[in-house]
Amino acid sequence: MTGEQTRRRGAALEADILDAVWEELAEVGYARLTMEGVAARARTGKQVLYRRWPNRAELVKAAMSHRNGIIAERLPDTGELREDVLALLRLMVLRQREIGSDVIRGLLADAPDLDPKVFGIVHDILLPMLQRAVKRGEIPTADLSRRVVTLPAQLLRYEMILTREPVAESALVEIVDDVYLPLVTGRR
Repeated sequence: MTGEQTRRRGAALEADILDAVWEELAEVGYARLTMEGVAARARTGKQVLYRRWPNRAELVKAAMSHRNGIIAERLPDTGELREDVLALLRLMVLRQREIGSDVIRGLLADAPDLDPKVFGIVHDILLPMLQRAVKRGEIPTADLSRRVVTLPAQLLRYEMILTREPVAESALVEIVDDVYLPLVTGRR
């Protein structure tokens, strides 16, 4: 190491690595993204990456949060269940646009490599929405199965898998109005 070079550590090194992930994704796409390629671009060793992230999917997930923030921190409380759920789905579609369908598809294909807690996030976002809706008298109960609670996000993920284009607003409205609200309100 020369006198001009300083050893990066902690947050500075992590930020450089996560920025390198985006540069690699832009250049080679998700399917050809490797830990070795990211390490080379970040000018570090791949063992540094593996100490923080066990695999490519976790690395890309961290880069998404670094670059685009966390969806749960951007959710409004609109005062109405329908609008709350639509707001969540719109943010998920915005995330799809920001990171690209290629990355979404790659992450979904690598889903078994992700920490299972990742899939609990949507439940942890939607359950409080449902609990607020119970307090407002919009729905009879929030005591629903995990599958029912997370259904709008699961249907949106399915739509994302089927198309290369961002999911249309009309599909979001259909998911909420024709499937989710009738299910959680008990009305058709």
